[in-house]
Amino acid sequence: MRFPLPKKALAVAAAAAVALTVSSCSGSAEAESTGSPAASAEWPRTITHEAGETVIEAKPESIASTSLSVTGTLLAIDAPVTATSVSKARGGTADENGFFSQWADVAVERGVEPLYTIGELDLEAVIAEAPDLIVVSTSGADSVLDQYDALSEIAPTIVVNYGDQTWQDLAVELGEATGLEDKAASVVEEFDASVAAAAENLAIEEGTTASIVSYNAGDVSPVGKGTGPHSQLLTALGFTVAEPDEQYDTSTQKREDFAFTSYEGLSASVTGDYTFLISSTEKTVEEFTADPTLSNLPSVQSGQVYSMGPESFRLDYFSASDIVDWFNTSFTAK
Repeated sequence: MRFPLPKKALAVAAAAAVALTVSSCSGSAEAESTGSPAASAEWPRTITHEAGETVIEAKPESIASTSLSVTGTLLAIDAPVTATSVSKARGGTADENGFFSQWADVAVERGVEPLYTIGELDLEAVIAEAPDLIVVSTSGADSVLDQYDALSEIAPTIVVNYGDQTWQDLAVELGEATGLEDKAASVVEEFDASVAAAAENLAIEEGTTASIVSYNAGDVSPVGKGTGPHSQLLTALGFTVAEPDEQYDTSTQKREDFAFTSYEGLSASVTGDYTFLISSTEKTVEEFTADPTLSNLPSVQSGQVYSMGPESFRLDYFSASDIVDWFNTSFTAK
């Protein structure tokens, strides 16, 4: 089975899109502070991001995404992505190009080219694309933050953090940098409405708890925190996310999305009435429920463990929409 994601934070994100300010060499201070339509149409604009400030001279027409996890959100707002880093995986989570499965068809239709395989940054390939904007992530396997200066020599480069915010918030941020504020706001608003409708139909009983797990038998397993994107989606759908036990978190850096929970601490951290497994298949559900150390979990005892699909680890518009569709068509609360 597959599971959909929550979306109440979308209305806030949509409102935030209206209030975003844009710096401009020629714009008045008043226009910049109000985020007026006139200000948002002005170029060049200065974008404040995770690594500082970047001046973008004109509305981008060719974007190179060094972050595969961000590419889906760029595609969702119709940003002109011409090339992206790609996954080593083939089949299941990615197609033959290395594009994530949930948006691979869209990327192929729009002529997006594979840039290089994650972990093998190729500056020459980036140069050959002649981008007018490069997007980098702060962390994750697809991060090339240590090459920010080199990439900035090629084209204006911005750095975003997809780990501490929803894809909706990221869409608003990218909308400002690409001049697609209106498109970002409309995509977020439409998705938010679909989540609200799903929540109404599901009518999850108040207080029903859920745990989110990327299960690795016998090893460290990421467990969703209430502040993470997955948790925000489930919360919007009506669940209360059960927080993992902090004492078993092996993370070396503070994270808002997941606690990388030791195997020994998994049974104390996955306490929800329901357990939703990300990056998973039905086989993962079978392995999880057959694990003797997890046999007494509430969700295992009640048969309420579900797979959210192999492509669910990194949420974007496409994977989140798939999850919502699953809730609408296949899930019945017990």
